[in-house]
Amino acid sequence: MQLRELVDAVTGDEPPMGRTVDDIVAAGRRAERRRRTRFATAGAAGLVAVAVAAAITVPTLDARRTSSALSGAPRPGVSPWPDASPFTFTFTGYDAGTLHVQDPIVVSTAYQIAPVYSDRHTSNDKPVSRDEAIEENTARAKPRLWAYLTVYRPGAFDPAAIKDGRSVRVAGRRAVQATLPFGLDPRNPVEPGNKLFAWEYAHNAWAAVTSISGDTATPSFADLSGLVAGLKPAGPTPAPLPFTVGYLPRGYVPLQVGTHAMPGLSGIATARAGDYGGATYTRPPLRTSGLTAPFDSVEGGIRDGFHIFVTPSTSSNQSPEPGATRCYPGAARRGGFCNVWSPDGSVVVQVSSEGVGGRLPQAELLRIAEGITVADDVRDESTWTPAGDALTP
Repeated sequence: MQLRELVDAVTGDEPPMGRTVDDIVAAGRRAERRRRTRFATAGAAGLVAVAVAAAITVPTLDARRTSSALSGAPRPGVSPWPDASPFTFTFTGYDAGTLHVQDPIVVSTAYQIAPVYSDRHTSNDKPVSRDEAIEENTARAKPRLWAYLTVYRPGAFDPAAIKDGRSVRVAGRRAVQATLPFGLDPRNPVEPGNKLFAWEYAHNAWAAVTSISGDTATPSFADLSGLVAGLKPAGPTPAPLPFTVGYLPRGYVPLQVGTHAMPGLSGIATARAGDYGGATYTRPPLRTSGLTAPFDSVEGGIRDGFHIFVTPSTSSNQSPEPGATRCYPGAARRGGFCNVWSPDGSVVVQVSSEGVGGRLPQAELLRIAEGITVADDVRDESTWTPAGDALTP
């Protein structure tokens, strides 16, 4: 199923609205049932006006792969991991059997997130070509998988708060495993193909792999536990962004960013869709302790905020309007989103309060959008700005 179909299943013909990962997961299932195809347990993340029409190669972050890694097993009370500031990457991708952790592309005040791919599955994080869509409906098709590794900063993750979590030990480290509910919504019953495996990678610091699979048996908890040994520190490397902000409303602070991706789980669910980058802001700052999942894993996790999306025009479900600036009202006429198109219509900057409270008036969204400066060559990461400098005027 193509990402555009998933988004259209939710938005219909109305101006696109913000949706959480949970909404799109459920909508994708409903839409695929209607089309009499087997459902994908993980759908694409809902973006306010973002739907990818064609596959585009995402530039790899090879510089982080070649960073010098710090080695050595952690000793009680001592962590070999760098004491990095927020919005900094401190690990790189690695392989663990049939599972392949990619470089992290999302980073926040409390964690970093990297997509995880599997040789035995089709990853649900990119547009699907016509040939792939046909292949998916055959008996030899691989089950679909949406999986990601979240590496939390020390003190951010609370393993004791995992519902029905089972404590285990892997490679001498504390760990916990649990089966997650349908759509990742705690109000729903558990879904056998939805799994969480978390482990203490350094003193009081945890990593957690979340696996939403169309095959209830794979990846197994044993497969997921194979990721433990390969997680090593590297860097630190500040997350680069393809834009800088020139105006922020009073009280709003950056929460998370996406590099070559949208911020948060939306970016993980469209990791290979070719987007440039984005950021999420909140008011007031969200707590950075006691977490069991990323901030936007459930609807309502962010109650007063806004997103910045910088994408190619091919990622928008709206027709390009070269050089135009246009705003759309949100639900109940509150908030909404504003688009600023590049002179040639190839790039769109969108500022949106949909799905994150919708409290900012449209005039403020427009002022934020018009104050954003896009990199001279948005396709060239060397022209981008470190997040610490890009996120505040």
